[in-house]
Amino acid sequence: MTDTFNDLQRSYGRCLAGRGFIERFYEIFMDSHPDVAPMFANTDFRTQRLALRRGISVAILHAGGSTIVGRTCTHMAAVHGRQGRAPVPPALYPYWVDSMLAAIAEYDPEADEALLARWRLAMSRVVDLFSRQY
Repeated sequence: MTDTFNDLQRSYGRCLAGRGFIERFYEIFMDSHPDVAPMFANTDFRTQRLALRRGISVAILHAGGSTIVGRTCTHMAAVHGRQGRAPVPPALYPYWVDSMLAAIAEYDPEADEALLARWRLAMSRVVDLFSRQY
């Protein structure tokens, strides 16, 4: 049986229901490492927040083995690859994941250690893809 991570989609829905989840993630992420904030110096955050909102859903689907998001994941990996328009060195992905988990812990009232471990597992799958394609 394939793990589709439906519990993470529900968790993500609870996070978004709290309003301000994506903004809080960026606050945490920007403070997580000195190399992060400068990467967003010329960013239109309205567009960026929408992209991340979609990207998290895509990442969950990817982690669950969905082939529907394959092209989207490949495109996102290229954007963040060494030659992409927004390159992200693989060494920064652990800060992204940790920041995401911290925001989830704040915004999902049902978040516990087991759920956060599942989030880490799922996000590691997309981070691994991005890192391999860097």
